[in-house]
Amino acid sequence: MQSVNVPEERRAWEGGKKPVWKSMYRHRWLYLLMFPGLLYYLIYHYVPMAGLVIAFKDYNLMDGIWGSPWVGLDNFREVFSSPDFPQLLRNTFIISIYRILFNMVPDVMLALILNEIRVMWFKKLVQTITYGPYFLSWIIVYGLVFSFFAPGNGLISVFFRDMGWGDIDVLTQSAAFRPMLVITDIWKNTGYGAIIYLAAIASINQELYEAAVVDGAGRWRQLWHITLPGIREVFVLLLILRIGHILDAGFDQVYIFLNARVYDVGDILDTWIFRRGIEQMEFSIPATVGVFKSVIGFILVIAANKIAKKVGGSGVW
Repeated sequence: MQSVNVPEERRAWEGGKKPVWKSMYRHRWLYLLMFPGLLYYLIYHYVPMAGLVIAFKDYNLMDGIWGSPWVGLDNFREVFSSPDFPQLLRNTFIISIYRILFNMVPDVMLALILNEIRVMWFKKLVQTITYGPYFLSWIIVYGLVFSFFAPGNGLISVFFRDMGWGDIDVLTQSAAFRPMLVITDIWKNTGYGAIIYLAAIASINQELYEAAVVDGAGRWRQLWHITLPGIREVFVLLLILRIGHILDAGFDQVYIFLNARVYDVGDILDTWIFRRGIEQMEFSIPATVGVFKSVIGFILVIAANKIAKKVGGSGVW
């Protein structure tokens, strides 16, 4: 029997020795396209991590990062012993959990509804209308809310007063602050979230639906047995990512809507460190809270990923 000449590269691959440099050279143009993205993360995400040392120093602008005196864990002791810290942590967790519980389901529901619309022009119209608010800044959103609910001269406030139903005070009521955050966040971001699930639905094998039709399954059966299982992994992935950011309760939105009368339910870690860091020029305290949030987020991501794998999901890795 004659021996077959197998290319050296193929023998190396089959033998478990992957020709890394040859593979990289072969795909050099793909690596070149990936380089700007890697450079961005290196410059703006990894290099600034050296500034975390501020959390362990009494940072002074004049002395700089390396010239400021080292204080060890004193900044952490100051943060954790602050009388405001338990309330801040509680508000942050509650608002973040509200966002997870009430904001992910509308994204899925809107995607499922849009997927069932068969009139394309109407589907595109609805998708455009729901996606539009995502491009509005929170300042504009607050301006719209203020024009409707401003005490005394808001459109809905005036309507309630003219109808004899009394005055309503939504913007400065502690009981209405968190629901208002959730409702405005749903209105602003649901359209964008639905696009992710629509992409996941589009990736489902259409032969599964054809087979279901042959077996006599209606639209509800197809939805329950094909569509929902098809987007389950995307839902779990987004849930894990949101859990990792559970201490980021949405600074921009909360800061815009926050006022002195709702501090007890609306003041979160990010707004507190903004006042300490920007208004009072205490930069070590925000850095300390940032380290604390990163550690907690990392632990939560690891835990959520393990739980997702145990219940049958794929997790992040």
